[in-house]
Amino acid sequence: MVGLRMDFGLLLEPLGFIKVLEWIFSIFAFATCGGFQGETTLLVSCKGVVNKTVTAAFAYPFRLNTVVFSAPDPKRCGGTWTDVYLVGNFSSSAQFFVTLAVLVFLYCIAALVVYTGYKHVYQQNSKFPLTDLAITVITAFLWLVSTFAWAKALADIKMSTGASVIPGIESCKAQGTTCRFASVTSMRTLNVSVVFGLLNMVLWGGNIWFVYKDTNLHNESKRIPQSPGIYSTQRGI
Repeated sequence: MVGLRMDFGLLLEPLGFIKVLEWIFSIFAFATCGGFQGETTLLVSCKGVVNKTVTAAFAYPFRLNTVVFSAPDPKRCGGTWTDVYLVGNFSSSAQFFVTLAVLVFLYCIAALVVYTGYKHVYQQNSKFPLTDLAITVITAFLWLVSTFAWAKALADIKMSTGASVIPGIESCKAQGTTCRFASVTSMRTLNVSVVFGLLNMVLWGGNIWFVYKDTNLHNESKRIPQSPGIYSTQRGI
């Protein structure tokens, strides 16, 4: 029978409970990364300007090389101030991380629908548990790769938006011009996104066992030969 049979009891079992956690953690992963907005602030003193605040606003997907600092004044420091861009393009790592989280979010919804409404179909057709196992293994690996790639990109983003930007600004080297680093938006939410990436990796890695238990691979491994005495008898002859 393929009909819908709602049973929320499975959500209290490891297979269903972990899937709920994976669904929740995927939301936090893409929300903390994809929703970030920040800015780097410098204080510039030049001809006719004293401690003027210039800012460069950046956000997901962190194409920093397209982000330009605002000019200190309309006269651009007497013509000595040129457009100053941040350095680096970290969109590939950020988008990989967020895209994976979104896809995981959607897959968890589909899996929970199957677990709670079509568990009988899931158990009767061996292809469903095997497919679930394959997706779980692949997703655990992708969380590993995407999280470490995003963690490395985040470290580079902090470098590219921190005080180290000043030595690379040619306009700050002009005679009579001084630049001081003022501030950068706290990136604690991005740190949290890395933590959720690691938690997702652990969850999906641990869930491999519970998904595996529902496959015929596990059932076959439990079928120990029932006639060990035959070999003993033959060896005794």
